[in-house]
Amino acid sequence: MARETTHKGAGHRQRLRERFLRAGLSGFHDYEVLELLLALNTPRKDTKQAAKDLLAEFKTLPRVLEADTQALCQVKGVGPANSFGIHLIKAVADRYLETRIIKMDVVSNPESLIAYLNQIIGYKNKEHFLGIFLDAKNRVIASEVLFTGTLSASAVYPREVIARSLAHNAASVVLAHNHPSGDITPSAQDVRITRTLFFALAFAGIQIHDHLVTGSQGYYSFAAQGVMAQFQKEFEQI
Repeated sequence: MARETTHKGAGHRQRLRERFLRAGLSGFHDYEVLELLLALNTPRKDTKQAAKDLLAEFKTLPRVLEADTQALCQVKGVGPANSFGIHLIKAVADRYLETRIIKMDVVSNPESLIAYLNQIIGYKNKEHFLGIFLDAKNRVIASEVLFTGTLSASAVYPREVIARSLAHNAASVVLAHNHPSGDITPSAQDVRITRTLFFALAFAGIQIHDHLVTGSQGYYSFAAQGVMAQFQKEFEQI
């Protein structure tokens, strides 16, 4: 009868599993989190070195989770099945956070929205432009990525934002996008696009409460800086 073989890291992996079952991920190093994740699709091979190599390549756990399949599979010991597992875990986490903000008043509770945005787009390596659609009580109806890539007047279509707002029967919207550089200072283009969208949606009877820019340095709020109030004054003078 053939005997089942075990890899040299089997005991270590079992100890990691037992630690997780006792206390979750508390006290885990990031490479240990990746070890467990890689082990789901590599049951008979030690994944410790591959986990460390992933962190060496991408620097942080969030960057690993955001990496594309081609980049992940360039790391020794990581294959398509591992990449699928990593992307699935990230997608499940994103979906979980989205369900947490549904029906939440994010205008009165912006911290929850910022935490959500940091998770969803904070570590993306290209710009993602989101619409968070709200009902008449400022509760979240839905969140959607509307555009990707560098924001420009030719890439962001007001009619698309209006169409998605109407599709969700939204009374108002919060806009958000990330700066992959980490610098949260809005560009002149960001300001122009925000103004264009503010006026276009206002004419459609839809209010833009805020436009948030997220990055590794934190976040920038157009509303907190008085920009949205200025746009409102300009609109009222039309």
